Amino acid sequence: MATARMRRAMLLLEEEEIVCCLLLLRSRRRRRWSTRPLNQSRRDEGEYSSLVRPLRGIDEQSHFKYFRMSANRFDDLLHRIRPHINHAATHSSPVKLEERLAVTLRVLASGNSQKSVAQSYRLGSTTVSLIVTEVCEALWSALCSDFVSLPDKNKWADISQEFWRVWNFPNCLGCVVGKHVFIKAPPNAGSGFFNNKGSHSLVLMAVCDANYRFSMVDIGAYGREGDGGVFQECMFGSSLLHGTLELPPPANLPGSTTTVPHVFLGDAAFPLHQNLMRPFPGTNLDDTQRIYNYCHSHARRVIENSFGILAARWRILRRPIDFHPEKTVKVVKACVALHNYLSSTDDANTPATRYIPPRFSDSFTSAGDVVDGEWRTVVASDSNLLDAGQLSKAQATRAAISARNDFKSFFLSPQGLVPWQESVLRRGTLN
Repeated sequence: MATARMRRAMLLLEEEEIVCCLLLLRSRRRRRWSTRPLNQSRRDEGEYSSLVRPLRGIDEQSHFKYFRMSANRFDDLLHRIRPHINHAATHSSPVKLEERLAVTLRVLASGNSQKSVAQSYRLGSTTVSLIVTEVCEALWSALCSDFVSLPDKNKWADISQEFWRVWNFPNCLGCVVGKHVFIKAPPNAGSGFFNNKGSHSLVLMAVCDANYRFSMVDIGAYGREGDGGVFQECMFGSSLLHGTLELPPPANLPGSTTTVPHVFLGDAAFPLHQNLMRPFPGTNLDDTQRIYNYCHSHARRVIENSFGILAARWRILRRPIDFHPEKTVKVVKACVALHNYLSSTDDANTPATRYIPPRFSDSFTSAGDVVDGEWRTVVASDSNLLDAGQLSKAQATRAAISARNDFKSFFLSPQGLVPWQESVLRRGTLN
């Protein structure tokens, strides 16, 4: 009896499932058209045909402002991503690869919504959303190995020399920072993405070299993790703290017999480690500690400028990103890859189309005064990419304390001091 009842129950369930499927098929609305009437004129009246193509031959400077790159860079980028995107031409009006790249770059550069870009290009909103996801992934795949890969020993040595030449900090391999990338609350997000600033975000960890290029990016950690544990859990932080990065061996400071390790520079959110320097904490500091903190802060301007230039060029980063977290990761990585690619291929002979023109980043007078870069005006009202707060609670070791003291002594020596550091130290105080 029990077995027969079970069989009847199973038959009833199967019948109910069949009925539900039939009802769904009947209720599914048929598409009224394969392409909306307004979008059928895309090839003649869409923004790609009416604006983008004419810009190439008429106004190179406007082309740069529109895409953040010259027409030559656009063509080279198109060649690089072509192997990573492949579509069968099954649609009656397929979107060509060059138009897909144009749509994606416009979304990233303008910060406009995908819907508004879709309207101007005479494309469907869903089509543009899929295009942006696909092309951002292709941009990262095509550019990361050449422009965003973690340096090897020889490259680390070159970066160290550049930091000493440009930023007056020896044995430095880069500056590291953690940023909140704010996002709109995803569906059923819970508390994972909710950070201590009262918003939803992902944590971006990044390292830059002396020329505003990112040598490492790690994005995807939950926003709530940016309160003490995200650094040692990310790939870079874990490798650094465990000594598995292939860093150059300790070397003498310039003009000195004092040997110190090669280091990264972080702010107060990071731990003091033998390969990671942070400033002396507190306000009751002696002059030697204040001089070290000044030299440390002076060199760390490069990471502040790197993010400022990144956000000024790719305006999608200016406010919370209205994408799903997985897509947000792809978009941010694509922006970083484009930033490195364009800054690495800058042509000084064409100032109108330089990605980082001379006055765009901070500069310094002979007296050590800061001349703010033009990027600061562009991002003045932005509400994204804020510092992530405390990123580690690791305790400092004796080796780390000793290394920082060695750097402090070096900046007081004739080989390490800069001419204006004493006047900067005394500025605003009584003699």
